[in-house]
Amino acid sequence: MNALESPSTRPYLIRALYEWCTDNGFTPYVAVLADDTVQVPREYVKDGEIVLNISFDATSALKLGNEFIEFRARFAGTAREIIVPVNRVVAIYARENGQGMAFPTAAPSGAQEAPPRAGAQGGASSVAEEPRVVQLVTSDTAAAEDGDPPRPPSPVGGPRPSLKRIK
Repeated sequence: MNALESPSTRPYLIRALYEWCTDNGFTPYVAVLADDTVQVPREYVKDGEIVLNISFDATSALKLGNEFIEFRARFAGTAREIIVPVNRVVAIYARENGQGMAFPTAAPSGAQEAPPRAGAQGGASSVAEEPRVVQLVTSDTAAAEDGDPPRPPSPVGGPRPSLKRIK
């Protein structure tokens, strides 16, 4: 078995960062690209993406599998069944400090693979396949400086986390 045939590391990294968040008292959030393969409440999808709280308190029957993340959660008081293919998860991070990991985005369903870059050997680029560690930082840092607990995100509008690359 060569590197191209080996299973993805993404589900293992998601489980590891979920465990790290819960062990340290942080709230794990996942950012998901919402398309037809993702079963989420569409009214909370913004710009083709949804951020989900996957903490123990926010979910029921959470399963972090190798192919799917599945759980039940309440949205505006209504219980919903959530099913997310692991390859649609673009980031997992702690709400409180933004630490976590972002993953390369998968090609849309049915999209053809991009041709290799000029000068790439063997037609495969390892750069796009490597997960990169990033720190997600919210644009609302004033609340954290005042010592107040962070506000839960509102389902509509509000500041969105931004990526800060850590090398």
